[in-house]
Amino acid sequence: MITLLNREFIVDASIETSWSHLAKVEKWPSWARHIKDVKLLPSGDISHNSVGSLILTNGIKSEFRVTDFQLHKNWAWKGPFLWMSMEYNHRFESLGYDKTKFTWIIKGEGIAVSTIGRVFAWQYKRNFNKAIPLLQLEISNL
Repeated sequence: MITLLNREFIVDASIETSWSHLAKVEKWPSWARHIKDVKLLPSGDISHNSVGSLILTNGIKSEFRVTDFQLHKNWAWKGPFLWMSMEYNHRFESLGYDKTKFTWIIKGEGIAVSTIGRVFAWQYKRNFNKAIPLLQLEISNL
């Protein structure tokens, strides 16, 4: 798999609060405005056996299945996107009582990763640049 994006940022909340907020994947459209809707099964917080789908505001649908889950440490999910297989890893690191570092790593593989993957990464970076400040604000107001 080729790393398409590796993004780190800090939120002003404990790792427990940060994890709890982000684990409610169905509520992501409140800060990730590029996401129109999220469905998670089973509904509720993400878990080791979660599967789901996201519908982006441009109408593209992406499905995923959790492949790695370590409470308060990370979760990863995989799924197809256009002509690629994508892996999204969400990592959490405590930086003390009231700060958490998030690291999101997106990897892709498949015939289109060297072409469409680059465009995908460029657009995803633009979406992250808008979404991350909203997420930081949302978590700091908890």
